[in-house]
Amino acid sequence: MTIELGHLALILAFVIAAAQAGIGFAFWRANEMAQRFVKHAALLQFGLVGLSFAALVQAFMSDDFSLRLAVQHSNSLQPMLYKFTSTWGNHEGSMLLFVLTLTLFGAAVAAFGRNLPNELKTLVLANQGLMVAAFSAFVIFTSNPFWRLDPAPFDGTELNPILQDIGLAIHPPLLYLGYVGFSICFSFAIAALVSGRIDAAWARWVRPWTLASWAFLTLGIAMGSYWAYYELGWGGWWFWDPVENASFMPWLAGTALLHSAVVMEKRNALKIWTIFLAIVTFSLSLLGTFLVRSGILTSVHAFASDPTRGTVILAMLAALIGGAFTLFALRASSLRHGGLFAPISREGALILNNVFLAAATTGVLVGTLYPLVLESFTGARITVGAPFFDLTFGALMVPLLLLIPFGPFLAWKRGDLVAVGQRLIAAIVVTLVLSLLVFAFLGFPVTLAPIGLGIGIWVMVGAIAEIADRIAAGRVTPAQSWARLKGLPRTAWSTAIAHFGVGVSVIGIVCATAFQTEIVTSMRAGETIEISGYSVTYQGETQVGGPNFTAERGSFAIRSPWDGVREVTSERRIYPVSGTSTTEAGIRTYGLSQMYVQFGERFGTDGRVVRLWHKPFVLLIWLGTLFMASAGFLSLTDRRLRIGAPTVARNRTKPVEARP
Repeated sequence: MTIELGHLALILAFVIAAAQAGIGFAFWRANEMAQRFVKHAALLQFGLVGLSFAALVQAFMSDDFSLRLAVQHSNSLQPMLYKFTSTWGNHEGSMLLFVLTLTLFGAAVAAFGRNLPNELKTLVLANQGLMVAAFSAFVIFTSNPFWRLDPAPFDGTELNPILQDIGLAIHPPLLYLGYVGFSICFSFAIAALVSGRIDAAWARWVRPWTLASWAFLTLGIAMGSYWAYYELGWGGWWFWDPVENASFMPWLAGTALLHSAVVMEKRNALKIWTIFLAIVTFSLSLLGTFLVRSGILTSVHAFASDPTRGTVILAMLAALIGGAFTLFALRASSLRHGGLFAPISREGALILNNVFLAAATTGVLVGTLYPLVLESFTGARITVGAPFFDLTFGALMVPLLLLIPFGPFLAWKRGDLVAVGQRLIAAIVVTLVLSLLVFAFLGFPVTLAPIGLGIGIWVMVGAIAEIADRIAAGRVTPAQSWARLKGLPRTAWSTAIAHFGVGVSVIGIVCATAFQTEIVTSMRAGETIEISGYSVTYQGETQVGGPNFTAERGSFAIRSPWDGVREVTSERRIYPVSGTSTTEAGIRTYGLSQMYVQFGERFGTDGRVVRLWHKPFVLLIWLGTLFMASAGFLSLTDRRLRIGAPTVARNRTKPVEARP
């Protein structure tokens, strides 16, 4: 009965969403009754879809194998955590989670957007209701998760063993909170185009939602990267997989949107571009939905292989995205461009930032879609691999990284590049000294790695210099600097922390890519291999059993140059129900570096193929993303960024050498 209630709740949510969209768009102008209906409909939708999703979770957790989806993606022997995550470890369940996330953000606007103009909020919720109606209809009519089986089988075929990991509990929800969260920015853009109200206040209202979505997406991508790193046994943290790219492109576009919204908020400029980015960012999120579920990709990320569903999704995306761009084309010419500014200014720096990010997004998009389009039209199959993406993306990111520290030092409207260079002279000197020390420590190699490290150091030092300049360090007394430090707004801290995190990740990427050591060899019990100053001894293997698998476990002793001997195990697991095997890598962390051990195939009668990696400073990659995401959440706590929050005027003493 619970399943039927969940199905009914989803159908009711669809009906209410359709009514919300129709009434909202029809009566958004000064109709108080319609505005109240749209608000309460958004809240009710969230409750109904939440009930529907809870019913599905309950079926999985209670081993209800009369549910077809549970039979296909769960098993009574699975640990309880994996029964729970099996709910969205499939196409139908993940689409219901997608709809739940859409309703969550709509309900959040209804509940917390009290200071939004009623007409604008009504249009935002109407558009959100339209998307909920479209995707809930897709779930009901083409991807029904509540389909019953009669008679019910005794047990299920289990979740894909690769997905039986804590990562499935964290990665997809964070990812959905990220790129589905951009639906609110999309709805704000549509509302602005319909109403014609596009000004600095609009940018102030949309920016918190952009920040929240961007921060969640940053965490989601980082978690997915680390999950692939330790689970797939390849020792890599990024593979330029098309579905990885599908989540990365909205992140790039969202980063551009975040910076563009700042210009619009502060200077009432870049209106057309900001609206365009809001549409593009969510459009790229929808593109990822199509790639994962259309069946045109074969990937560990892909949930579905049904071309019919793919055709339906493509038609929905064509209607949503095509309609949005049609509206944009009709209304963009009537928008005012806003404030003027010189090329050398804070606005100019942020525009240049947008240019590089937009070009990088385009490069990733072309590399991802070109093989698919070529195959569709000619039947020829080609692969666009890492060398293309590394060269294209890297060439665009290097100048952007070099320019990052300059932006915060430039004045709004008109800046002085020479004066900025003078204020950054200390940062430049520190960067050069540190880079030379790193270069000397590496033995002056003829590679690009020291340059990459120098760029990362430059971005980090530039972020510190930004804070130092804001508190007038060295220009006023320490007591005055400390007072300024305590009085800095959280948005200032968040900008510096985010940029610092970018530098940290760059250093981690360079170190893990350029300086990692890899050995693939055969080992017998008692044999020792030397790698990067570490001694790895193979101690033998044992047979172990899990709740729903059996495993061959290899034990290794790792002697580090300074930390004694530590043991690590790596497994080759067999899941009898599905007949699938997986590799569980053994990882030991030493500071910010890691030793990575993969227990491979049998070699001869008593040997094993063993793959060893030493990955120096690899954890900096994910540490940097934590800095970036935390900066986004920190900025959200700034009262001045809250929707409609007034700024209390305070008497201020005249600052010494105040920043422009």
